[in-house]
Amino acid sequence: MQVNLLYRPSQSLAQCWLQPGESVVAESGAMVGMSTNVQMQTQSGGLMKGLKRLFGGESFFRNTFTAAGGQGEVLFATPLCGDMVVLDVGQRQWNVQNSAFVASSPSVDVKTKTGGFKGFFSGAGLFVLETAGQGQMIVGGFGALEAVQVDGSMVIDTGHLAAWESTLQYSVGKSGSGWIASWLSGEGLVCHFQGQGTVYLQSRNAAEYGAAIGGMLPPREN
Repeated sequence: MQVNLLYRPSQSLAQCWLQPGESVVAESGAMVGMSTNVQMQTQSGGLMKGLKRLFGGESFFRNTFTAAGGQGEVLFATPLCGDMVVLDVGQRQWNVQNSAFVASSPSVDVKTKTGGFKGFFSGAGLFVLETAGQGQMIVGGFGALEAVQVDGSMVIDTGHLAAWESTLQYSVGKSGSGWIASWLSGEGLVCHFQGQGTVYLQSRNAAEYGAAIGGMLPPREN
């Protein structure tokens, strides 16, 4: 699969070229367009796996696009305006914020991982995603995506996490010296990463953006 990322970073579009018989698996609703020789098959991945995705903030289904009778083209985009990156899966494995997954090679197993309260408070929902296998994975973010190298420790706002290497350990804590200070700062909870690896940050926080826009809208009429 050849992936070209167009219109980065604010209006990214992933152009995927498939060889005859080659496939790509994508999150439901991510497809923008495809050539007429591409066949789409919808799968839930099993009842329990689908339910985990549902609670994790993902859609219940994922779609597999396969080129038939020649080279095929599929276009993908994210719901919010922003960037996308292509991550190599194999020697490096990844944890992905539940709304950041866009598409991947079928050889990449994107599993739902129970994060417990740490995952819930990290801003990644009660469930995060983790990869296994090898291939390519397309990850999207709100705003621009920036790769940050962690070598030792780093503190990152939970609302700006998109993906991070599985070699990194993290804990969730207060941004200030106490809960009141954290609340007054407007930062809330942060992730304390430890180890060595790469973290992809999204430059915009979807929850904060929604709150800002929502405050500008007129009240709904009953």
